[in-house]
Amino acid sequence: MGDIETIETGGSTKRFRAKRDAILAAAAQAINEQSAKGMTFADGARRVGLNTTSVTYYFKRKEDLAAACFEHTLDCLQAMLDEALEQPTPQARVAHYLSANMARLARIEQGAATPFAVLSDLRAMEEPMLGRLMTGWREVFRKTRSLWGAAPSRAHTDLFGARAHVLLENTFWIPVWLGRYEPDQYARVEARLMAVFAHGIAAPGEAWAPSLLDLATDDSEPGREAFLLAATRLINELGYRGASVQRIASQLNVTKGSFYHHLDAKDDLVIACFKRSLDTIAEAQRRAEALPGSHWHQLASAIATLLDFQFSERGPLMRTTALSGLTPEVRAAMVARSNRIARRYAGLMSDGIAQGSVRPVDPLIAAQTLMALQNAAFDMRKWASTMPRERAIAFYASTLAFGLFDDRVLAAG
Repeated sequence: MGDIETIETGGSTKRFRAKRDAILAAAAQAINEQSAKGMTFADGARRVGLNTTSVTYYFKRKEDLAAACFEHTLDCLQAMLDEALEQPTPQARVAHYLSANMARLARIEQGAATPFAVLSDLRAMEEPMLGRLMTGWREVFRKTRSLWGAAPSRAHTDLFGARAHVLLENTFWIPVWLGRYEPDQYARVEARLMAVFAHGIAAPGEAWAPSLLDLATDDSEPGREAFLLAATRLINELGYRGASVQRIASQLNVTKGSFYHHLDAKDDLVIACFKRSLDTIAEAQRRAEALPGSHWHQLASAIATLLDFQFSERGPLMRTTALSGLTPEVRAAMVARSNRIARRYAGLMSDGIAQGSVRPVDPLIAAQTLMALQNAAFDMRKWASTMPRERAIAFYASTLAFGLFDDRVLAAG
């Protein structure tokens, strides 16, 4: 894709490529643990048994190394999508793409492959690399959207875009929860996940008619709430390290001193942002469970309310990608709270399956698809702004409510 600046002699020997690949793999691991801005030459060199000077033989600057890691991820995604696009139907294409991802994760578990660099920090890169990387990401998205074929109308384009986003986000989310399964269960996980993609969560005959819930906000400290909202937006856009205290303060036209009046340190800010988001999700779940009607109606109402929050000025929720900036102990606490929220979704689905309003899905796996959907909706705000909010929510939620191949929402929209 790009022409990351490296030094090669004699036409790229196998040894040169092998060492370069090893450095890329080590750097990807560092990016996933510490973010692109947190990754250092010294850390990457240590992981492959080199000194910093040796790494600069392959990549002159840390930014070159980070960009090469992201480009490798984008190239691999495009290759998987190209293979999937050779399949004859949308469902076969999605199944092929999911299978390729699961096979890659199995190879990683076996030690035969290394993880991709997650793309959450891509927007924090500087120009001119940012422009090149974003072009690559847009091509990945375009190819993913084309898994459903040519769109015969603008409404189809909108729906296919929502499906592409949910599919991509779910495949990025799988590594977060797949470790709870033994490797010999990966085939079962793939089948259960594809069942949700193919048929959705709602039982046959159920409709999309959610009740939007009023989520109370804490007005006791309006200044602090404004800080949390501005910080959440910036961290979602630029990553933990890209969103500096100075940048957050500038967004609100206040001094850094005012920032520290509300919070003691940047880590405290990120923790408070996560707590605000997780409390919002838990409140939506609690209020939905108190609604009359079926368990599917309760589940749909929780999801619709949270999507409305994500698409509105009250949002967003904090993206889980910011976890990489936190200490292991704090990160574990945030993940544990997130897991409790996912289990609450799973419990609601289990009750719905017994009731008959929810399709007989694997509730633990289906709950994780919902976590990915609500977590990533922030990135679809611009898309959602091009249509009435109710329609944007229905289109986006339909991807998992009724599956990635059900067009009934088009008639309703």
